[in-house]
Amino acid sequence: MTWLNSAAHARWLERESDELLAFGAGSMVTQGFGYLDRAGQVIEEQGLPLWITCRMAHSYSLGVLLGRPGAATMVDHGISTLAQHFHDDEHGGWFSAVGAGASDAKEAYAHAFVILAGASATAAGRPGGPDLLAEALGVSEQRFWREDEGMVAESWDRTFTELEDYRGVNANMHTVEAYVTAADVTGEDVWLARAMRICERVVTVAREHFWRIPEHFTARWEPLLEYNADTPAHQFRPAGATVGHWLEWSRLVLQVRAGLQARGQDAPEWMLEAARELFDAAVREGWGVDGADGFVYTVTFDGRPLVRERMHWVLAEGLAAAAALYRVDPDPHLVRWYQMWWEYAAIHLIDEERGSWVHELDSANRPSETVWAGKPDIYHALQATLMPRLPLTPMFAPALAAGLLDG
Repeated sequence: MTWLNSAAHARWLERESDELLAFGAGSMVTQGFGYLDRAGQVIEEQGLPLWITCRMAHSYSLGVLLGRPGAATMVDHGISTLAQHFHDDEHGGWFSAVGAGASDAKEAYAHAFVILAGASATAAGRPGGPDLLAEALGVSEQRFWREDEGMVAESWDRTFTELEDYRGVNANMHTVEAYVTAADVTGEDVWLARAMRICERVVTVAREHFWRIPEHFTARWEPLLEYNADTPAHQFRPAGATVGHWLEWSRLVLQVRAGLQARGQDAPEWMLEAARELFDAAVREGWGVDGADGFVYTVTFDGRPLVRERMHWVLAEGLAAAAALYRVDPDPHLVRWYQMWWEYAAIHLIDEERGSWVHELDSANRPSETVWAGKPDIYHALQATLMPRLPLTPMFAPALAAGLLDG
């Protein structure tokens, strides 16, 4: 018996899921969901980023499917505000932010979360979910997906006439999650096939760089290894290689693989190999490499720590990746990492007094706000509490809808 197949541990995870959902409820404001501070109060000057409102709509869709009263109201609010405040009725798509710091850019990263919100709300049976999902998939296909590249483009101006001369892996990573969830919800396997193509291209370039995934590229998909060298701790485009994304890709590749297998399709051998290699590289080069426990944020392309702050989401993705790998390879080393990382989360990240998880720690594991102020949202941590209790396929919301929790 290990934590990864323990009913008692599952009960603890459920309690933590509920704590996160309770904390996030304070983010609901008139126009969507706001950015929370350490105490769970909305920071008005941060405005309302599209990605936060969508992540919250997704998270509370999971709450609906977990049978939590009050979650449906949160989802419905998110769907309504996406239509009323974020949607561009003139040019289509959704604005990147409203309120303070409003932005009318159209970003693939944020649009991936619109798809995810629509798919999860549909799985949860909430009104407006199917319409949101259908429109979001249409915008992604028409504006962002590049069939010849097998990837999505990064961002447009408001009118979809000027495309940014940059390509990013982060937006593609979240598009994979969104597309696979959409495939599970709609039954349209084209989205799974596109997710597979994205994974294949990213894994190829990761292998070429010793599993340190380049994040930034030219419009011709040429790696920009020195990108943002002068601002290494950027929130969304940090310099170097982002360790947490190796863990996130490890999980996602396994979920795509499982989706293919569930549909009776062949899953290439490289998928399991890549998931293991990415996980191992993250542990080897990210965990405790500077004298203290915790994952560093980024490393250089020769494997040296670059930004040493510890992000809560990286630990959350490590937990999810360990649980996912254990589904296909019950290696005792995975159990050891999984239990160690939950111990770390309990000691350093889970805020029993004020709620949620501390989003950032410094290299000595003290609360820090170098990269992320406050506790913006609950998405990564919530999924970390659910991945150990769910199969690899279907994705989170459709799996809950199918009654597969602890199955």
